[in-house]
Amino acid sequence: MIIKPRTRGFICLTSHPEGTAQNIKNQIEYVKSKGAVENGPKKVLVIGASTGFGIASRISAAFGSNAATIGVFFEKPAAEGKPGTAGWYNSAAFEKEAHAAGLYAKSINGDAFSDEIKQQTIDLIKQDLGQVDLIVYSLASPRRTHPKTGVAYASVLKPIGDVFSNKTVDFHTGKVTEVSINPAEGDDIANTVAVMGGEDWKFWIEDMKAAGVLAEGVKTVAYSYIGPKLTEAIYRNGTIGQAKNDIEATVPVINELLSDLNGVSYVSVNKALVTQSSSAIPVVPLYISLLFKVMKEKNIHEGTIEQMQRLFAERLYNPAGVPLDEAGRIRVDDLEMREDVQEAVAKLWAEATSENLAEISDIEGYRRDFFQLFGFEMDGVDYEAESDEMVGVESIKA
Repeated sequence: MIIKPRTRGFICLTSHPEGTAQNIKNQIEYVKSKGAVENGPKKVLVIGASTGFGIASRISAAFGSNAATIGVFFEKPAAEGKPGTAGWYNSAAFEKEAHAAGLYAKSINGDAFSDEIKQQTIDLIKQDLGQVDLIVYSLASPRRTHPKTGVAYASVLKPIGDVFSNKTVDFHTGKVTEVSINPAEGDDIANTVAVMGGEDWKFWIEDMKAAGVLAEGVKTVAYSYIGPKLTEAIYRNGTIGQAKNDIEATVPVINELLSDLNGVSYVSVNKALVTQSSSAIPVVPLYISLLFKVMKEKNIHEGTIEQMQRLFAERLYNPAGVPLDEAGRIRVDDLEMREDVQEAVAKLWAEATSENLAEISDIEGYRRDFFQLFGFEMDGVDYEAESDEMVGVESIKA
């Protein structure tokens, strides 16, 4: 079939197998170009491994350290005449490239919040790897069914205390408008923390430790974001921020769990990037389009793969030790949060209108990055040619 992008708001309903494969190849080539990571991980589990920072982490481990990787994700495979999700195709492309390079790579498709998938993963580690020395926790989901109680929670994107009003942009049209979002009420905060906080990360580590599949000196890292004053009310000081605070509060709990293994846990604060999740947050697409303009002009822009390669090479496996901020966090948002960058973005924010946005921002770069998440607008791909949508992940038998 010939596959074209079909969108609904911030969601792309289709994805392109050849385009996603090219995207994965490009990321692999970038990691290989940076050379091997000294003393990098060798046996890695990535939870939330199919898109964004998760797939970039898997690529960085495999092709930067020759690591064996297991990826856990929840994606839809293709059906006849209906493409699979981008994450499914990403994972298929990754496994194909990893196996061609002689690297171990297997995947598990299912609800990572569930005890069943945790047990399947543990069984696979025992069977094939024995133990793992790095666990990356990169889950992004709007809902979670608690594995112990069966209660279903849904997260919300809301400010806390007051109505939030600010500029936002429809990145498809470039139209800048004002958006207002009512504050959290009732159980909104608790539900969002239940979905996006640190409890599930802790459950994974507890179950894996009890099963004996954590190596001596094991590391685990979860991903977070802080961001600027511009997005503070809707992000860091909003419901999502409460969940991120909970993840950070989980670090000492996991450190205690890992102490007898000389293991350690970290939160890595990453840069604002175009992801399926960030596209859904009002204000953020406008901020990112201005940020990209500034960072590209200063020649310090990074995408997800550049961020993750730097995280592995210069932070997690830095021979001189892991550099941390005053709150004990890894920071790879350091270039985004530079004072000169934030001052320039704030100035552009004040000026931004529908009429001048194309000139003062990189809204076109934002839009292109968005479509590339789904395999579209990749150089070297013929989008008029027929695609075989029925691509399988090699280690997952239909």
